[in-house]
Amino acid sequence: MTLNSAAKAIEAGKDKAAQLGIAFTITVVDAGGHLVALCRMDGAALGSVEASQSKARTSVMFAAPTRDLAGAVQPGAAMFGIDSGFRDPLAFVAGGVPVTDANGTLVGAVGVGGGYPDNDHEVAEAVRAAL
Repeated sequence: MTLNSAAKAIEAGKDKAAQLGIAFTITVVDAGGHLVALCRMDGAALGSVEASQSKARTSVMFAAPTRDLAGAVQPGAAMFGIDSGFRDPLAFVAGGVPVTDANGTLVGAVGVGGGYPDNDHEVAEAVRAAL
């Protein structure tokens, strides 16, 4: 995961955002959950910055799309309360997707915030596809 590849992939996300007519914040992290690139589009909600970072971090930590994890953190579910064990906030709502290389090795994740969860996921997938 390089800054150059992340920046190019973010452009693909911005193109998808333009198609949807929504301003998003797009975050790309490496396999350790560390920030590689972040883009807050003009007009994106201020809260979308933290949301996109939390979604990317959650996706890389669990190596799964955040929308697939939502049920696991509900009361009575296997991971209920797990978010209290982490220093940085996690987000179990659509908009975070893991990124793997050609060998299937986890190399990072994308997090998107600013739209409805399904829109966030759609933009995250566009970014991932470009990485």
